[in-house]
Amino acid sequence: MLSFTVLASFWLEIVFKVRVLARFRRAFAAILPVALVFLVWVFYAVERGHWRYDIDQTFGITGPLGIPLEEFLFFLIVPIAAIMTIEAVRRVKRHWLVGDEENGR
Repeated sequence: MLSFTVLASFWLEIVFKVRVLARFRRAFAAILPVALVFLVWVFYAVERGHWRYDIDQTFGITGPLGIPLEEFLFFLIVPIAAIMTIEAVRRVKRHWLVGDEENGR
């Protein structure tokens, strides 16, 4: 399913030149704090039995705290796709100012 997210949004990087990947450190700084909170929440919920992962439905690769690779990728790819989408909209609707515009944009 993450591949569909990549296909549906990462083309915006090229077509609209949104430069989210070119400014990856900036995006990562915005994503990391929220992702960490959610990853702790995921760990807690799995440990308490609120949900589980079907190992047959994953790659079988787990990271810290036994969380599957797909979950880590989810918390990285989906926010990047969201940022690319809003940046593409801002390229089309240039009057949408949010205060972080570069001079001459």
